[in-house]
This record gives sequence, C-alpha cells and structure tokens, in this order.
Amino acid sequence: MRISRAEVEHIAHLARLELGEREMEQLQNDLSKILEYVALLDELDTTDVLPTAHVVVKGDPLRDDETRPSFPTEDILGNAPCTQDGYLRVQAIFPKRGQ
Repeated sequence: MRISRAEVEHIAHLARLELGEREMEQLQNDLSKILEYVALLDELDTTDVLPTAHVVVKGDPLRDDETRPSFPTEDILGNAPCTQDGYLRVQAIFPKRGQ
C-alpha cells in the first residue's frame, strides 16, 4: 500500500513536524514500507490462534499475605542509638520554623 504525499503532509501536521522535501519523500517511502509489511501480516491464517493480551503467561508474583509475629519492640529499640517513649529518635530533617 503506497501512502500519498497528502497523507504524509497530514501526518506531519498532526505531529507538528516541519519536514523538508527530502524528509517528506523519505517519510513517504518509510511509511509505505511499514504499511506493506502490516498488509503481509493480514494474510496470515490466525483462525487457530487464541487472542492474547500478553506474550508470556502472567500470574501473581506476590506471595499471599500471612500474619506472623514481628520482632519484639525491645529487641529493635535495643539496637538503636537513641530512643524516646518507645520510638526511634532521629535527627530532624527539616529545621523548625524560626531557626
């Protein structure tokens, strides 16, 4: 299928492309070849091919959520350099207003 010059100009306009004469001819040839290739794909017999959304079989790669005991708070806080009221105490990232 050969694409016309007018169609190339229309596509260039939609894509907001400013093309020179040589670029216009090259794009016309390239788009024509792409359309010819797609036309070849249309000739394939796909009656026994199931429609697919993905090339590979997709599954849930995540494990099931399972409730399990966490580390004891005392063990976690025991490794921290500074704690306060059962929480980790860290240096402020943002300065307080007025400083």
